[in-house]
Amino acid sequence: MAFATVNSGDFASQNQPQFRKKGCFRWAKAMVINMDNQVRELPQTAIMYVAKPRSGYTGDYATVQEAIDALPEGNTTPVIIYLRPGVYREAVRISGDKPFITLIGEGDVKISYDNYAGRKRENGDMTGTFRSATVSVYANHFTAKNITFENFFDGDGGAGGRQALAFYGSGEHLVLENCRFLGKQDTLYTRDGSQYYKDCYIEGDVDFIFGAARTYFENCTIRSLVMERRRSGEAQGYVAAPSTFLAQKYGYVFKDCKLISDCPEGTVYLGRPWHAGSDPFAVGYATYIHCELGAHIHPDGWTDMGGFLGRNGRFAEYDSYGPGAVVNGKRPQLSKEEAEKLTRETVLGW
Repeated sequence: MAFATVNSGDFASQNQPQFRKKGCFRWAKAMVINMDNQVRELPQTAIMYVAKPRSGYTGDYATVQEAIDALPEGNTTPVIIYLRPGVYREAVRISGDKPFITLIGEGDVKISYDNYAGRKRENGDMTGTFRSATVSVYANHFTAKNITFENFFDGDGGAGGRQALAFYGSGEHLVLENCRFLGKQDTLYTRDGSQYYKDCYIEGDVDFIFGAARTYFENCTIRSLVMERRRSGEAQGYVAAPSTFLAQKYGYVFKDCKLISDCPEGTVYLGRPWHAGSDPFAVGYATYIHCELGAHIHPDGWTDMGGFLGRNGRFAEYDSYGPGAVVNGKRPQLSKEEAEKLTRETVLGW
């Protein structure tokens, strides 16, 4: 099946191809795409629709992965995939040779799966943390809007590894707007590249925002969940676990975000330094700028991880407010001038 294209010249031409109406979008089948594995060529702009069978909505494909697989490798022009309302129970992978993809949810759209690190694969190997993601993006110039990404594994520690990613992002110029990320441990993995999260909702318990990417979170709501199996004396959770390499000037910047929770007062840390593979040069970077901090945030702010000290991480705040906002010797503060320099353009380079 070919996917839809929009060509402005076609609209003006008296010999335009036959269009039909789908929802509020106009589309035409692309004659240049050969779906039987012959040579394919990408049109200037493309639009595809995904709809669940028997949902009452029309679509070109029944699953998100089918739509991704239909795209040619090495495309260099934008492709927009509209997801009709519904819950898509699937794991989605976008490989590095398929850049310039935009996923847009129409109405209530959720991509959901329940992989987890301790699950055995067909070959007997464990899934592992990084293969547990519901949606994995390895491509540059990826955008998602109005979509919920969920890993609904219940976090049972007896299953042999409770890490369960909702989203794995690895690439330059990733933009996620008005999206929701639902999980428990390791919900959102920003592996590398440059990523921008705007007006998003992110929830989890342990290290649920982690990775080495240059990442800018703007106007996001971040909820720390109550850990059901917390051991006595153990912290309720940790928001961020950056593994920023020392040679990289910036890591995580949280700007105008709101941190909320039902956890007991003072039991959740803003973050801790994840030295992936015990790499001494993975010195995490995280800064909170003008963020509202709930009472669940620990007075110390930051803590240690895997033998690496939190005080050696590149951690700071500026103008935090709310019951969890405490200024003390364990919570470094930026000056106004330093904070003003940390714009999205500066941190991400675009």
